[in-house]
Amino acid sequence: MHHFTPPPAVLQAAERGWHVFPLVPDGKRPAVCSWESRATTDPARLTRCWSAGAYNLGVATGPSRLVVVDLDVPKDEGDRPPAATSAGVTGGADSLSRLAEEHGKRYPSDTYTVRTVSGGLHLYFTAPTGTALRNTAGRLGWKIDTRANGGYVVGAGSTVDGRSYQVVHDALPAPLPSWLAKLLAPAPLPPQRPLDVSLLAVNGLDRYLAAAVAGEVQRIARAVNGNRNTALYQASVALGQLVAGGELPASDVVAKLAAAAVGQGLHESEALRTIDSGLRAGARKPRTVTRRAA
Repeated sequence: MHHFTPPPAVLQAAERGWHVFPLVPDGKRPAVCSWESRATTDPARLTRCWSAGAYNLGVATGPSRLVVVDLDVPKDEGDRPPAATSAGVTGGADSLSRLAEEHGKRYPSDTYTVRTVSGGLHLYFTAPTGTALRNTAGRLGWKIDTRANGGYVVGAGSTVDGRSYQVVHDALPAPLPSWLAKLLAPAPLPPQRPLDVSLLAVNGLDRYLAAAVAGEVQRIARAVNGNRNTALYQASVALGQLVAGGELPASDVVAKLAAAAVGQGLHESEALRTIDSGLRAGARKPRTVTRRAA
């Protein structure tokens, strides 16, 4: 039986306070479920984990309080910048350079930097306090993605297709420049309205079903910012089981849940997609209500 030891990069990342977890050997996919909550800085846990295989290194950016700016390169001849992009921009690094120039700032190169196997760069920054930044794709410009809460990056020392991720500037991560933090800040939610009590009533339903609908609408109303879409999905699954069991009309359920979600700041199109997904999931386990004889 083979016993592996963690590569130095794994323990070095943990020593920096970065929460790390295993990726599949020579690949980018997580080797464990619930990777964000299982990512750790504990050397003993990491040693036990890496004793089972020659895993790659994943750095969970959210728990590590990192924002990583991923500067990619074109994948082939057909991968070209949009027509509106300035001439001379050949990849993410050029896009970031132009963006800095437009804002009258210096290109933020003085930070921990890793070269990826494709020839791109990962610029590591410490996350700003008080703002929960999320992952973005192309928001800053062509071939620029970011990884923050809910994301991860492949760490230095990992290999993909036999090529390795290499540290090209070994420094402490600099604070994310304020001008970049401002560009990455999530858009403010629209003003939230008080819960409309009419959402709790569904015509012609018995007390149990009316309470079921009301409970799920309240679940959405109580959800905190960042969890509202999850709460909407859970509510849709629960009521979807009753819809599939023939207890509730689908159109009424969709209308009630969508109105509750929009009232709490979700966009209607996003809410309807989530509701549809939840109803389909709930339909796999139809549920009926057992009624006592009068």
